[in-house]
Amino acid sequence: MSNAPFTPAGAPSAVTPAQAFRYWLKLGFISFGGPAGQIALMHAELVERRRWISERRFLHALNYCMVLPGPEATQLAIYIGWLLHGTWGGIVAGTLFVLPSLAILIGLSWVYLVWGSLPMVAGILYGIKPAVVAIVLAAAWRIGSRTIRNGLLLGIAIAALAGIVAFELPFPLIVIAAALAGLAGGRFAPEKFRVGGGHHAARHAHGPALIDDDTPTPAHARFTWRGLALVAACGIGLGFAVWTLLALRFGLQSPLSAMATFFTKAALLTFGGAYAVLPYVYQAAVETYRWLTPAQMIDGLALGETTPGPLIMIVAFVGFVGAWVKLGGALAAIAGACVATFFTFLPSYLFILAGGPLVESTRDDMRLTAPLTAISAAVVGVVVSLAWMFSWHVFRLGEAPARWDLVSMAIAAAAALALLRYKAGPIPVIGACGAAGLVVSYAMHLQ
Repeated sequence: MSNAPFTPAGAPSAVTPAQAFRYWLKLGFISFGGPAGQIALMHAELVERRRWISERRFLHALNYCMVLPGPEATQLAIYIGWLLHGTWGGIVAGTLFVLPSLAILIGLSWVYLVWGSLPMVAGILYGIKPAVVAIVLAAAWRIGSRTIRNGLLLGIAIAALAGIVAFELPFPLIVIAAALAGLAGGRFAPEKFRVGGGHHAARHAHGPALIDDDTPTPAHARFTWRGLALVAACGIGLGFAVWTLLALRFGLQSPLSAMATFFTKAALLTFGGAYAVLPYVYQAAVETYRWLTPAQMIDGLALGETTPGPLIMIVAFVGFVGAWVKLGGALAAIAGACVATFFTFLPSYLFILAGGPLVESTRDDMRLTAPLTAISAAVVGVVVSLAWMFSWHVFRLGEAPARWDLVSMAIAAAAALALLRYKAGPIPVIGACGAAGLVVSYAMHLQ
């Protein structure tokens, strides 16, 4: 893949749309490792190697994306693509970041539903499910280590955990309560809600960049109220038009219409990353709409962990299985995956393309607020609650009296040790646990 040429002493040459297209397509296929890994990939390539954007401008864009609901790595790709080539540049960057993952997940979901009951596949899934529990717990630890800086924030996290597990409060109510706590805390105890050091990317200079610290804002990125209103109207209008077509074609109560409505709401509540909103998706998809079972939700998360792209792409699996179950057939299932993906990511495009010019006009004045700090703390409790829900279904054998699957618990403990103590990646851990599950299932079959 060709790179933008640059001279040793100066900034790189202008990036052509074709060069940008090839880079974003490549990123869509190699973006493993969750948001941290994806952001690190973009930083290494765009800041250090290609020098398309300076360190300071990259971090400024990242800070904005981190306070938005939605997948921050996807939004960062949209932001940089938009900064380079305008609206179409942002649309192309975001779409290519997501499209490979969507195609791969559709294929894996079909294989899962058609052949998931085969003994070999079932054995692999037996080992993967406890690995997923460990991965979720490791995510809670990572988020908590960044977020929980004092006893007050720890109390918010514990309250969020209790609210979901003990009182079965809906996720949106948890977010609202945390935001209100942050508002009060920011007024009466501001030192407890002060934001820490932010992203820990390298701070050293990498040479002049195409979009450097002092590069004037491009004409397309300058803020105007007219531009804000136009982009917002187009984004909202597009979403409403697609929802209306679904409602007219399939009915207001159809699964596809319900998916469009639900995943739009979910997209507006994904503060803190995909793990934060998964309990909300779990509640709706498993308990409210019954699109899939708890076991299928766990399997879907495992598939999402092994594919490139944002983890929130598990919504494609939920849409695929839900439409397969409720409507029947592969075409309906593909439509469900596409509907779930479209309505999950549409708000991200809107936030960046409409809000980006305002962010550029207020550069050097971005900071997280106290409500968002409190929401981040609550997210830790929410993620722990997700691990609790998964554990309840993975480790139990039978209903009453409950018996516990000690082998499955041992696999989960080994996976957690590998993730937290030895810093192993999720894909090797899932592979090793899947192999262990296959061996255990084979040994049990021989008895």
